[in-house]
Amino acid sequence: MERRAFLATLAGGFLASRLAVEAQPAPKTARIGFLSLSPGPTPTMDISPGLRELGWIEGQNLAIEYRWAASREDQLPALAAELVRLKVDVIVTSSTPAAQAAKRATTTIPIVATFVADPVGSGLVASLARPGGNITGLTTLATGLVAKRLELLKAVVSGSTRVAVLWQPGALGERTMRDMMEETQVAGRTLALQLQFVEARRPDDFEQAFSAMREARAGGVLVFPNPILFEARRSIVAHAAKSRLPVVYPWREAASVGGFMSYSTNFPDMYRRAATYVDKILKGAKPADLPIEQPTKFELVINLKTAKALGLTIPPSLLQRADQVIE
Repeated sequence: MERRAFLATLAGGFLASRLAVEAQPAPKTARIGFLSLSPGPTPTMDISPGLRELGWIEGQNLAIEYRWAASREDQLPALAAELVRLKVDVIVTSSTPAAQAAKRATTTIPIVATFVADPVGSGLVASLARPGGNITGLTTLATGLVAKRLELLKAVVSGSTRVAVLWQPGALGERTMRDMMEETQVAGRTLALQLQFVEARRPDDFEQAFSAMREARAGGVLVFPNPILFEARRSIVAHAAKSRLPVVYPWREAASVGGFMSYSTNFPDMYRRAATYVDKILKGAKPADLPIEQPTKFELVINLKTAKALGLTIPPSLLQRADQVIE
């Protein structure tokens, strides 16, 4: 009897334990909203690989709600409102306008902003060290890289003293654009370059913009890191080829589709870093306590095929510095 009682007790214990396990709720699936001005994903601007490295896998413990504005800034507020209604755990934004739309849509859901030129100047955060509120993330350090791009361009078009600057008015906020303009002008004077600022509010303006550059006999073009210009990079590359003008871009994606040269933040690295912010927030960290991170990795890409088509000779020292040479 004692043996039977023991076995019965043991079986009952196993059954109770099994029922207790089965009764436990399934692990919660984290829900992230991704808001972008882009028409859709690009290989270098994807937060999923970084999240996978940290154990957050779509279809298992992670769901991502993607919202693409298809280059239409006026669509961002409605898309941000959708993500808020879905009660996502975190909103990840790509571009300054997307971050601003998310900020207007919620003061409670944590926001991790990426691809932002100037978080403070754009009014997103109080300071880089102490963001405050519900927003943190990473900056692309747009203003600080202007001088470097001009220096790289001059190294190639040393025989010319005229450089055109293609920019989109109102794209990054008044303070940010003013700082970028001033930084560019200072760099131009230092390099003994005459600068011609040419506006382009939409892709339809590119024909007239490049016509103005040709008339002014520009020897090269610097493109500002404005969201609409990024989305229209293929069109800019085409107009540059038609005008036979070497252009230095703030995104490697432009050099990858035929643009002459790019010097930029390493975007895959930036999105891996953004994933660490999401991970920390999902584990309980508050955005206000996470300082805005500045980029530490930059990359120079030279499209040698485009250079040859333009009849340009790239200095060997510059080729040696390149992270990638497209032939």
